[in-house]
Order: sequence, then C-alpha cells, then structure tokens
Amino acid sequence: MTVTDSTGPADQPRSLVIQQVLYRNDADGLIRAAEALANSVKWAREDGVIGDWTLALGDCSPQPALTDSQADGIRSHVEQAGGTLTVEFFDENLGHGGGHNRLAKSTTGDLLLVLNPDSMLGADSVGALARTVAGDIALADGRQIPFEHPKEYDPRSFDTSWASGACSMLQRQAFDQVGGFDHETFFMYCDDVDLSWRLRLAGHRVVHEPAARVFHDKRLSTAGDMQASDTEHYYSAEAAVLLPFKYSRPDIARSILKQFEAEGSDVARRVVAEIARREREGAMPAPLDPEHRVATFVDGNYSTNRF
Repeated sequence: MTVTDSTGPADQPRSLVIQQVLYRNDADGLIRAAEALANSVKWAREDGVIGDWTLALGDCSPQPALTDSQADGIRSHVEQAGGTLTVEFFDENLGHGGGHNRLAKSTTGDLLLVLNPDSMLGADSVGALARTVAGDIALADGRQIPFEHPKEYDPRSFDTSWASGACSMLQRQAFDQVGGFDHETFFMYCDDVDLSWRLRLAGHRVVHEPAARVFHDKRLSTAGDMQASDTEHYYSAEAAVLLPFKYSRPDIARSILKQFEAEGSDVARRVVAEIARREREGAMPAPLDPEHRVATFVDGNYSTNRF
C-alpha cells in the first residue's frame, strides 16, 4: 500500500535527482546498486511519475573510489534508464550531510532522493516514494530490509517522527526552505532526525512508506549485534548529545554526558572533550523547539519504537 496525500501526486512527471555520498566504497558494489537504482527509476518513468533524472555521486574518499571505466559502468546503467550521471570528487571528507549539501548546490530537480551507497532499491521503490511525496508531505523514507527500522509510524496516515537518511525522498523546495542538512552540527548520525524535525516545525509532514523497499547492507556479528566501526561508534555517541542540546533538552544531554564521564571509554572521553570544546568556543547549535512540539526522546531513541 502506498501512502498518498489528499492532494495526490503531481499531474505531470516530476524531475528527480538521486544523491549518493561515497567514502571508500567498493566499486563493484556501486555498479550493482546503480543497476538496481536505474531499474527502479525506469519503472517510475514508465508509470509517468518521474521525468528527467540525474544520479549525482559525491566522493569524500581520500582517493577517488571509482576509476573512469568504473564510472562508465555506472553511467551505462543510468543512461539506459534515460538519466544522466555526475561524479564529483570532493578531496575532503564532508560527512553525510555535508556531502549531500555540497551535491545539492549543483543540482536542481522537483524531487531529491538521498540514498546510501550501500543500499539497493526495490523495483517499485522510486515510484512508491514519488507518489507519496506530494502536497504537505515533504519527506518520506523507505522500508529497510533485511533489518527493518523499529521507529513507530501511524498505521493509517503513516506519519512518523523522522525519516532515515539511508533512503529518503524529499520535495526539493522543502529541502531548500529549511537549509538542507545541518552539517556543521552533525557529521554523521542524527542529521536525518534533525532535518525531519525542522521540516515538521516548518509545517510539513514526514511519513514512512513501507511499499518502498530498500536493501541496506548491514552486517551482524556472530553474537547477532550490528557491526559498527570506531568512527560510527564515535559519531553516533556525539550526535546523541548534540541532538537534545539543539532541541531544548539540555537535561537529557547533560545526563548522557554524565554517563559518558562515568563510562570512561575512549569514545566517551572524546565526546565529552568535544562537547566541552564546542561550549568554550560558542560552537553549540542554537536551541530549537522550546515547546517540544516535534522533538521526541524515548529511552535513548528519537521516537517510540514498535519493537
């Protein structure tokens, strides 16, 4: 079942830009993902919901992740589906939101799909998202498999607290209206939560679209836990402190900092030191949502979880 707003999708096919930020990704995996992505766009174009489209790759790797011939392999899939490929080597690591913001400066389109490079779209996913993102719905995310995200969504309206940046489609106008991702505050993690909440504060809806399926390549350890790098551990911990500071819940942020101080791990010490530095230098985010209209903090999560 596809979410639809009361106004319905646009009568004419809308243009689409799909953005992916790379960092040392396997080229063969990127080519396979591009084939699935292009096939999904092809279906949406045949259904008349997508017109012109572009795949924009932004490379944050120390050295280019793609050779010219590998980029041509991706371009072949894109062009066969009527699209255009652009590849930009940033020569610096801008992070998730920073990379997408940089790409967005050089792209235009009615719709913007933010997609992780380690994700593969289902055949009808682009169409399902495009049919959903219309009217007052500014942002919709897809259903991640094989590990579905547990955040809650309304079973009738599909409204949700926030949309995952692993696979999110936006109305470009709304993305520009709120200034895109806050990359100065969030290098990785929680920039998607923050973007969702700022869109909701601006009067837009954020929904989950379970008909848009995306395989997100997450690996489990032998103990059944998600395998995360040291970088992921650090930035997720840092974001867990910065988000409540930004959304007028310093009590939660201070409580987390106390836990980190007591924990004493390398990651915890680095986060405590970084927050202290930002406070000294006046680099903390300006607080938003003092009435707590959109920001939700539940047991360490940013919405109630279904499971």
